[in-house]
Amino acid sequence: MRTTVGIIGGGPAGLLLARLLHRTGIDCVVLEARNREYVEHRQRAGMLEQGTVDALREAGAAERLNAEGLVHQGIELRFDRERHHIDFPALTGGRTVTIYAQTEIVKDLVALQLADGPPLLFEAEALAILEPESASPVVRFLHEGREQTLTCDWVIGCDGFHGISRDTFPAASSLSYAHDYPYSWLGILADVAPSCEELIYARGESGFALHSMRSPHLSRLYLQVPNHTDPDDWPDDRIWDELAARFAVDADWALNRGPITAKSVTSMRSHVHEPMRHGRLLLAGDAAHIVPPTGAKGLNLAVSDVRVLARAFAELHRTGSEQLLDAYSEICLARVWQATRFSYDMTKMLHAQPDGDVFENRLQLTRLRRIAASRHAAAELAANYTGLPLMT
Repeated sequence: MRTTVGIIGGGPAGLLLARLLHRTGIDCVVLEARNREYVEHRQRAGMLEQGTVDALREAGAAERLNAEGLVHQGIELRFDRERHHIDFPALTGGRTVTIYAQTEIVKDLVALQLADGPPLLFEAEALAILEPESASPVVRFLHEGREQTLTCDWVIGCDGFHGISRDTFPAASSLSYAHDYPYSWLGILADVAPSCEELIYARGESGFALHSMRSPHLSRLYLQVPNHTDPDDWPDDRIWDELAARFAVDADWALNRGPITAKSVTSMRSHVHEPMRHGRLLLAGDAAHIVPPTGAKGLNLAVSDVRVLARAFAELHRTGSEQLLDAYSEICLARVWQATRFSYDMTKMLHAQPDGDVFENRLQLTRLRRIAASRHAAAELAANYTGLPLMT
């Protein structure tokens, strides 16, 4: 097989890039190691920055998003049994965020790709990327029981943290920056209407809690738990009781409870790989960077990478210039590091310290009170949460 752009990974980054390239007239092939059912049902993020919404609309993939997405005007911070609203439009000049599950984005993009887009091969496991420094790199992959090759002008690694793309970069010219956090998140999906109209970020005495949602009838909630927690050690009643305690405020508010349909534990880490390009191999999304979910940046960073890539390939297709492709890593890493810093700050501010450091706990409360009391501090949070502009 031969194509202009070979895309490894059929998650939202790879699928969105394929769709944008297709609309520009650039041929590509997407290789996804998993089957369609797995890809369309793995639970991931659900908070979309305005730039992500714009990109999906540009790709012609926003029909359901426009109809079903929940536009949020802000978030609520809770601590010391108090509640404080952060008004995004008032603090950012009108920007908002939208709740629409990543699973639904993937379903929308897969349907479009299979209907009229370039080839999307499920259960096509990439084995190796050969000669990425050459003008025609080759991807070896396993599909339908036999090994095949895909010859490309460019290869885009959208295959996540555990994929092969990042490992193809020479160690001598690569730098990795990592930080592991001393706690994890226990996440649940519950078949119950959300107890709030906007996301709640709560710092309780025993740890962090987040109230999110996937639809008007489906709630997504998280609890800070120790690393290596077994979800089976948390029966449903214990989860609801702990959530209620961490969200508690001195006001007329109650947590809706209902059947828990999914339960999992997610470890927390920050990781950035530099550079994001080697020869004609470029990384996008989790293949290049991981952030803790506190700042809701993972999916949005992947989409911002893809938006830069799509513009760069459009420029190459239209003018023959590789100038934007040459600047890809620098452009994306500037935004990646800002999002990494924001996610780190949000995580450190809201999570209880496992070692019981009372000094750090007091600093956390001081930071939260500063945001609640200062328009300038609240505006800084709102600007980062709703999404910094692309630096192109």
